[in-house]
Amino acid sequence: MIKAVTPVILLLISNIFMTFAWYGHLKFRSAALWLVVLVSWGIALFEYCFQVPANRIGYDVYNAAQLKTIQEVITLVVFSFFSVFYLKEQFKWNYLVGFCLIILAVFFIFKKW
Repeated sequence: MIKAVTPVILLLISNIFMTFAWYGHLKFRSAALWLVVLVSWGIALFEYCFQVPANRIGYDVYNAAQLKTIQEVITLVVFSFFSVFYLKEQFKWNYLVGFCLIILAVFFIFKKW
């Protein structure tokens, strides 16, 4: 059980760093582009410090498609919170519909056929 949960926790942490690395600079549009690129790279280093072990450990439990699916779902959840609470953007109904379709994809990828 711990082997199945550990990669999910590591991917969650990784995605929090990734989201700030990729989108955090949008609140600082007046900052020089070269500076936000360097800061983003610095943040991304921490992302990789969690993402690589997550996939290495996770591959003992999940296949590559399942790992990628887990990562994408976590990314969407983290980004939803980030965009609403950090960027102050509105969460719209069509985003929820799209996420529900992704959950359907998760069903098909994890279902034992």
